[in-house]
Amino acid sequence: MRARKELKKPRIGIYSMGLKHYWGQFPGMKERLTEYGRFIAHKVESMGSEVYFYGMVDCEQEGQKAGEYFNEKNVDLIFAHSATYVTSASILPVHQVCKAPAVVLNLQPTARINYEKTTTGEWLAHCGACPVPEISNAINRAGIEYRVINGLLGLDYTPEISMTDENTADRPEAIRAWKKIEEWVLAAKVKRNLQGARFGFLGNTYSGMLDMYSDFTMFQGQTGAHLQVLEMCDLDKHLQKVTDEEVKEKRKEIEEFFVISEDDAADPLAQKPTEEQLNWSAKVAVAQEKLVDEFDLDALTYYYHGAPGNHYEDVQGGFIVGHSLLTADGIPCAGEGDLKTCLAMKICDIIGKGGSFCEIVTTDYEDGTILLGHDGPFHLEIAKEKPILRGMGLYHGKQGTGVSVEAKVRTGDITNLACTQTVDGTLKFIITEAESTDGPIMTIGNTQTPVKFKSDPDTYMDKWFAEAPTHHFAMSVGHNAEVFKKVADLLHIPAVVLE
Repeated sequence: MRARKELKKPRIGIYSMGLKHYWGQFPGMKERLTEYGRFIAHKVESMGSEVYFYGMVDCEQEGQKAGEYFNEKNVDLIFAHSATYVTSASILPVHQVCKAPAVVLNLQPTARINYEKTTTGEWLAHCGACPVPEISNAINRAGIEYRVINGLLGLDYTPEISMTDENTADRPEAIRAWKKIEEWVLAAKVKRNLQGARFGFLGNTYSGMLDMYSDFTMFQGQTGAHLQVLEMCDLDKHLQKVTDEEVKEKRKEIEEFFVISEDDAADPLAQKPTEEQLNWSAKVAVAQEKLVDEFDLDALTYYYHGAPGNHYEDVQGGFIVGHSLLTADGIPCAGEGDLKTCLAMKICDIIGKGGSFCEIVTTDYEDGTILLGHDGPFHLEIAKEKPILRGMGLYHGKQGTGVSVEAKVRTGDITNLACTQTVDGTLKFIITEAESTDGPIMTIGNTQTPVKFKSDPDTYMDKWFAEAPTHHFAMSVGHNAEVFKKVADLLHIPAVVLE
C-alpha cells in the first residue's frame, strides 16, 4: 500500500491477573504467570501496536494503580489476561478508573494438564477460566462492557517450571484465539486513526440523493473525526499555481499506474482520452494533492455542480484520476458527497484492505452474480490488473466530461462495508462477505466487479434492501466481517452481517 500519511499505531494496555496470597504459597508462580503476560505483550506488539504492559494485578490497590497507568498511556483497548484465580474486587478498579474497552483473555497454557504429576500450584497456573465468570458478573453489574476470548496461549516452548507440554502454537485453539486478538488490535487501530482524523467535504451533495445527506455533528460525535468543509475556490487557488513541470511528472505517474485506452470501448461515450483530457486530469491531480496537504486531510468526499460551462465544472471534470491516486495513497475519496461511504472506505484502508467506492451496477442471472462498481475513484491497490483510463464524452447523470477509471477488484474473497444512517440519526454498518469472480464487465469507463454472494442475487438483495442501506458502499479484499464487527463495537455503532 502507498501511504501519503503514516497511520497511528493503536495503544494497547495489557495486564495479568492473580491472587497475591498465592505468591508465598507457590514459589515461582508469579514469575511464571508474568512470563505468560510478557509473551502476550510481545506478540501483540508484533502486530504493529504500542503496548503498555502493567504486569501483575493481584489486589485492589494494584487494580487502582493499573487503571491510572492505562489512563496515563491513553490506551485504546485493554487486554486483561486471566492468568489464574483472582478476586473480582482486584480487577474491577482497573476498568472503573480506565474506561478503555476491555477484552478478557482466557488463554490456557496447555491443552491438557499432567493428571498424574500435577500439584495445586501447577493446576492454578492453568486455571485462567476459573475467575472469568466472577469477573464478568462484577464488571457487568458495574455497568461496564467487556468481551472474552477463550483458547490456548500458543507458546512455542515449555517453561522449565511446567509439568506438561505447553507448546501449543500450532493448535487450532491457539490460532483461533490469536486471530480474534489480532482483529481487536485492528479494530483499535481504526478507532485510534479515526479519532481526530480530518475528513474534507468539497462542494456539495448530489442534489436529490436523500440517502447521501449526513449530519456533520452526529458524524463527529460517533466517529471522533473532524469535518472540514471546503469550497471549490480552495482547490482552484492551487490549480492556478500548478507548473508545467508538475503536470509532466504527474503524467508519468498516471501512465505508470493506468493503461490508457484506445478507441475500443462499446460505448461511444467512453473512448481514448485526448492529450488535453490527460493533461487536465494531471494538473487537477497536482492541485488535489496540494489541497490535501494544506488541510492535512485523511479522507475526502466531494461533488460539484454549477451553471453549465462554468470554470468549476471544468475543474470537477478532472477529479476522478487524482482522487483515485489519492485513494491509493491512503486518502480515500468518495464521490457524490457521500460522507458515510467515505468513512467505510477509510476503515477498509486503515486495516490495509483497500476500500473502493461501489454501488449496484446490474445483475447477471446467468452467472448468479451482482456487478458492483461506480463511475468514480477506484482503489488502485486492490485492482485485478492495471486500471484503464477512458475519455468520457459525458458523465452519466452529471454535468461535464473528463477521464474515468475502468477496473475490477482482484478475484477472490471480498467484504462489503456499507454505512447508513437510521431514523434516530445513528450510523449503522451493513457487512457482507462474498467472492469476486473473473466474469465479464462492460467497457464504459466505470469500475465494475462481478460478485457472488452466499445467497442467490434476489435473496441477497431482499436482505440488503431490508436494512435500509444507502446506495453506495466500500468493497475491501479479504473476509473482514469479524474485524468490522469489532470496529462497530468500539465505536458503539450498530452493525448487521448479511449472508
